Parts: sequence; structure tokens; C-alpha cells
Amino acid sequence: MSDQVFLESRDEMEELLQAESIGYLGISMDGTPYVVPLNYSYSEGTIIFHCALEGKKLDFIRANPLVCFTVGRQAGPVRDHAGGNLCHVDSDSVICHGTARIIEHLEERKIALNVFNRRFRPDALDIPMERVENCGVVEIKILEMTGRRERDRKRTYWRHTFHV
Repeated sequence: MSDQVFLESRDEMEELLQAESIGYLGISMDGTPYVVPLNYSYSEGTIIFHCALEGKKLDFIRANPLVCFTVGRQAGPVRDHAGGNLCHVDSDSVICHGTARIIEHLEERKIALNVFNRRFRPDALDIPMERVENCGVVEIKILEMTGRRERDRKRTYWRHTFHV
């Protein structure tokens, strides 16, 4: 890893976060790790996802709000080991480290749920308050994100730190 040179840029990482729809949330409590796939919305250094009002994710976040969130995609086929070369696949990934907050206030939750919903359904009507009352929302403020793009065995690395 000592040969990695990180470029200070967030554009490429944000493009990937906005293009993909499934990410993986890494959380831990009392030394026990837990990773869960979920759909999400990303904008301006913030990830939003919806969930139940109770459950394992929320228990873990309440115990330890420091989280890791990652998104990746395969950008080409896996290549053969021709001529003794190592296995290779073109890919992109972003790893975000941040702080999660469960949105308790109903009006704030409604705004977040509408943002989330319109990511997947741009013409959606506002979510009615009775649905908001029965749906949880978590906001992740990203502190730092790193990314990697690999093409033809050449890697580019990015890093961006958000000033909170």
C-alpha cells in the first residue's frame, strides 16, 4: 500500500455514489461487526437510508454511531490468467467513513424520506405523515471517503475529507 498516491478529488467518488443504488453499511457494537446491504440516497457528503423503527441496525448505531459505508461495481469481465498473469477485473469502489444519526423529529424525517423516495421515483408525491411515523431514517455525515478505479491493471486512488 505504500505505493498508493491519493488524488484529492471527490467528483469521481460522488459519481459512483450517485450512480449505484445498493451500498453496504458496516457497523459494530461491543466488538461485534455487522455489515448490511441497503439502498440509499447520496448528496453533498450525506447518505440517507430508510429502515424500520426498531432493529439490529439501529441498536448498533445507538451504541456506536461511527460507521463505514461502501459501494462498488465491476466495470468489465474477469480476465483469464493468461501467461501466468494475476487474475484481473476492472472495477470502481468508494469507502466512506462517517457518523450516523437516527432522525427522530418527524418533519425532518419527512423531508429525508421524500429526498430518498425521489432518488428512485423522481415524480413521487410527498409521503403522507402516517407513513413517516412508521418509517425510520438514518443520516450518515461522511467525514472521509476514499475511492479506487482500476482499468487494465492501472489503479487510480482518490481521497476527500469533509470539513464539518
